[in-house]
Amino acid sequence: MIPLSRGATPVDFAYRIHTEVGNHCTGARVNSRIVTLDTPLANGDIVEIITQKNGHPSLDWLNFVVTPSARNRIRQWYKRSHRDENIARGRDLLEKELGRNGFDALLKSDPAQLAAERCNYPTVDDLLAGLGYGEVTVNLAVNRLREEIIKAQKPKEVLSSEASLGDSNQVLADAVTSPPRHRTTPSKDPILGIEGLVYHIAGCCSPLPGEAILGSVSLGSRGIAIHRQGCHNIADVPGDRLIPVSWNTGDTTITRQTYPVEVKIEVIDRVGVLKDILSHLSDLQINVHKAQVKTFPGQTAEIDLGLDVRDSAHLEQTFSQLRKMTDVLNIRRLSQGL
Repeated sequence: MIPLSRGATPVDFAYRIHTEVGNHCTGARVNSRIVTLDTPLANGDIVEIITQKNGHPSLDWLNFVVTPSARNRIRQWYKRSHRDENIARGRDLLEKELGRNGFDALLKSDPAQLAAERCNYPTVDDLLAGLGYGEVTVNLAVNRLREEIIKAQKPKEVLSSEASLGDSNQVLADAVTSPPRHRTTPSKDPILGIEGLVYHIAGCCSPLPGEAILGSVSLGSRGIAIHRQGCHNIADVPGDRLIPVSWNTGDTTITRQTYPVEVKIEVIDRVGVLKDILSHLSDLQINVHKAQVKTFPGQTAEIDLGLDVRDSAHLEQTFSQLRKMTDVLNIRRLSQGL
């Protein structure tokens, strides 16, 4: 005898027996009669689950299963089934940051494997999937790669490895390795290296405190644009217009400010999913200044949100909390300049 919730279906029954039985379920017999998978079961029914090796869950099952365990396992399978897509997305993100030259060889190298392990992934493919899924940021992965390459090379080779990883532009690589100019007295400016100058945060890549940044002298009257390092909008900027800068971690006003960031969340479409996400963000004291939902065939939807966060750590905390929601399939940051 298998106890189930009232209104349970053969799919609920299959997942109650074993996850793999539910994942490969293709049909059912109740009291020796073939029934549809959404048929409600009654007390005393004798249920036989029909499985096939190539069978897999359908998002349509979420419309009629009633047990939480069945719903969660269907969602978990859907997330895992997108692994190849996430790996491809992660490769694209990393390739845009590092460039195509030697990229495939880099992924097969020992430093790449060590970098993956430092990011808590057993293999490079797992790291790429994490990038595509939004579990880890490109900035963190690139920093770990750079650190492992520096360890593996002689000191005289460090600068060339930084140049090959950062960008084809030599000046940009120099800016990555050169320390920003600091005053001898404490500065109250949020950005170090351009004290007293007019600047603005570039909207193309929306850098956050805690991320590596670079200044670019604008041709107009907007002063200096602050970009995330690796933003393609500064790849072709002449070297004499690039300024090494950094966030002023000693400025307490930075922790009180918020910075806009755009994120895309792929979810299983259901009534109230946006409300639940906004409730989680409210608990994290995050302001949402924009929200847009687009639905797709197959019961999935994409939610584009504009968030106001304090820094990169605050954003990572937000991502971590949202990923715990069973309806969230993928979450990533949108940056036009990266």
